[in-house]
Amino acid sequence: MEIEIQKIIEDFLNKLSVDFEEVTSQTRDGNGFCFVIKSKDSGLLIGADGNNLKALNHIIKQIVRKNDRDIKFFVDVNDYHKNNIEKLKEKAIETAGKAIVFKRDIEMEPMSSFERMIIHSALSDNPEIKTESAGEGVFRKVVIKYTENAL
Repeated sequence: MEIEIQKIIEDFLNKLSVDFEEVTSQTRDGNGFCFVIKSKDSGLLIGADGNNLKALNHIIKQIVRKNDRDIKFFVDVNDYHKNNIEKLKEKAIETAGKAIVFKRDIEMEPMSSFERMIIHSALSDNPEIKTESAGEGVFRKVVIKYTENAL
């Protein structure tokens, strides 16, 4: 299946006339596959705030599902997605530090459900804070709450 998805991605990029060096697949934390596109046209493929990459993921997943395949995977370009996850984790830890130092709750900016899940996960082992999502729709965000019951 891995090779089939890789071929679908390569064919799609060729139809778009996008220059790319390679498409490789990696297993990610037992959570399906990641297909990484190495390309000099990364700006075009990623787009502003990763919007083109989100669209590319959606289209490729729809093509794969059309072929009666339900497999967990995502597409990344030049490790943009991977680096973005690391930045989110760092921001979560930094913001949690501020919540602890100032002993107050801090609201983060609105973000997607996937990004909120990264934040919740990154801070799940910290006994001094709790996280919850607040808001509706595109305004939904994570609130990092300082807890008085700290160890």
